[in-house]
Amino acid sequence: MTLAVSDLKLRYRNSVFGFFWSFLEPLLMLTILYFVFTEIFHGTIQYYPLYLLMGLIMWNMFARGTSMGMESILTKSGLITSTYLPREVVVFSGVLTSFFMMVFELIIFSIFMGVFGLLPSVTIILLPVMVVILFVLTLGFSFALSSLLVYYRDLRSIWGVILQVAFFAATIIYQITIFPEKIRYFISLNPIVPLLDISRNVTIYNKWPNGGDLAYLISITFAALCVGYAIFKILDRRIVEEL
Repeated sequence: MTLAVSDLKLRYRNSVFGFFWSFLEPLLMLTILYFVFTEIFHGTIQYYPLYLLMGLIMWNMFARGTSMGMESILTKSGLITSTYLPREVVVFSGVLTSFFMMVFELIIFSIFMGVFGLLPSVTIILLPVMVVILFVLTLGFSFALSSLLVYYRDLRSIWGVILQVAFFAATIIYQITIFPEKIRYFISLNPIVPLLDISRNVTIYNKWPNGGDLAYLISITFAALCVGYAIFKILDRRIVEEL
């Protein structure tokens, strides 16, 4: 927790707007994407600004969290090599910093819901569950990425490209229904897709999630955490030497 708060303060140090960037970033991105895509999807997706904003918030948590988690060991290399500190704590704090930023963005989302005159129903009790799942999914990827980056520095650039492609491959801007039926199944295998779908349904559209989608999301998240942590522990043995 202390490391995460320290990282958050460091991120906005010497910044004119400081923590307000956590509010401004999603608003600026929403404004740009809204004006670009509103004519295409506004008529087919109900409450499109909220649909888009929720997608951006969840995606930003994953993209920013995995990027910060991936860099965490290298960023804290001096601390790791000079004192005994479990590397898991360093990775966890990197993802936690991104989580704190997402909390600010969700506050913005709640304000927007009020602007559109939407009152949350009982289904919103599942939103914290989706947030926890997203955190665990991000942490699983971060464990693997952080340890691999110590050995393969090119991973930084590769992961950046993957995130750019994944942004448009996920259903952040549009609905999965724009794809042919044969392709939808493969797109829905991306855990971000059902996560976004469920998050939007329980907050904007007051719908309970499909049990199969929720079970798949939980299973793939647990698998990502286990595999990511296994990779981390295997490579962790020589991390100090590589640093």
